[in-house]
Amino acid sequence: MDVVAVPAFNDNYLWLIHNGRHAAVVDPGDAGPVLAALQAKGLTLAAILLTHHHADHVGGVVELAGRARSAEFPAIPVYGPARERDRIAGMTVALGQDDKVSVPQLALELDVIEVPGHTLGHIAYHAPAAGLLFCGDTLFAGGCGRIFEGTPAQMLASLARLASLPGATRVYCAHEYTLSNLKFAAAVEPGNADLVARIKAEQAKRERGEPTVPSTIALERGTNPFLRAGETEIVRSLQNTGRLKEFDEVASFAALREWKNTYK
Repeated sequence: MDVVAVPAFNDNYLWLIHNGRHAAVVDPGDAGPVLAALQAKGLTLAAILLTHHHADHVGGVVELAGRARSAEFPAIPVYGPARERDRIAGMTVALGQDDKVSVPQLALELDVIEVPGHTLGHIAYHAPAAGLLFCGDTLFAGGCGRIFEGTPAQMLASLARLASLPGATRVYCAHEYTLSNLKFAAAVEPGNADLVARIKAEQAKRERGEPTVPSTIALERGTNPFLRAGETEIVRSLQNTGRLKEFDEVASFAALREWKNTYK
């Protein structure tokens, strides 16, 4: 089984999981690139997996589902978050915490993890046997999503759920934000040697025209400030810049997220 990045828009990654014959697509915000990738690789679409309702993640669902009603593809399920069912056209299977998804054509088994914060119904898909995590806009390489609908406490708890997964788990997020995220990380935790090394490695990938995604849970634990909001140097940075008075994990995380919102 292979996972292929399908670039879309300015910085989105639509993820195609395939075995050379069949494929599932994660967050197809645009049908065109997905259809082109399926045709180029000779794949038949078996499932659509959605993490949340934002247009750049679901915009291609109706067209892809329409193709599924034609002779080109067999009928396919469209999985998505139960809490956002009314906001996603074309979704056929609503999912919540601890639900399971099976894509038999790929021998792919996924656990559903509710990760509210970016949106209230956001979910992630974890494939324990394959060591894969598709987390949409909750956890980014070196960062996390903006809190549009939830609260800092919800987002912190969601990130903690993802951070508790095995360290070797490969993290497939939905955007190429890594270098800007790591620039911010270096500003708040400049003494992190692992972070310095990561920045060099990720810069080299981009210079070669390669994606910086996937990362791993272990790499995120060691270098992502939003999984490290209680670390001494990060707390000190927040306090020294007047963003935090007394330490509290949620307050520290909220201050960190607010700082990132305006960081340039």
